[in-house]
Amino acid sequence: MATSETVGDAADAGTDIVYRSDCPSRPILDQIADKWSMMVMAVLEKPTRFNEIKRRLEGVTQRVLTQTLRRLERNGMVVRRVLPTSPVGVEYSLTPLGESLREPFGHLYDWTVDNASEIRTHQMDYDHRVQSCEGLPENLIVR
Repeated sequence: MATSETVGDAADAGTDIVYRSDCPSRPILDQIADKWSMMVMAVLEKPTRFNEIKRRLEGVTQRVLTQTLRRLERNGMVVRRVLPTSPVGVEYSLTPLGESLREPFGHLYDWTVDNASEIRTHQMDYDHRVQSCEGLPENLIVR
């Protein structure tokens, strides 16, 4: 993770690399910030079979779960193991790299739970303000 010092150094150099569209961190952030990726990684406390992951993640489709697991495997977060069973089974587990995300993800999860009520209140207030302004010209709406 970029520290404020490295970010500051980049800014001083005039590059601001972390904000550039070609920054190598962008696709990685897209992957780990994806809701299904984080949910899958939360489920993988121990090696888990595909169908068990799917059962635990209400609302995920087989296609989306397959794509998510493939991206996580490609990025080195998850390892896929074919089981010598009949029919053949597959289980997934976190790699050491994937495990290293558990602590920061835990902090993000805790923050989300701690602030969910306040955020929901802000959302309802915003929605009410916007709804009461329907039909007004955009330049007259104060948000």
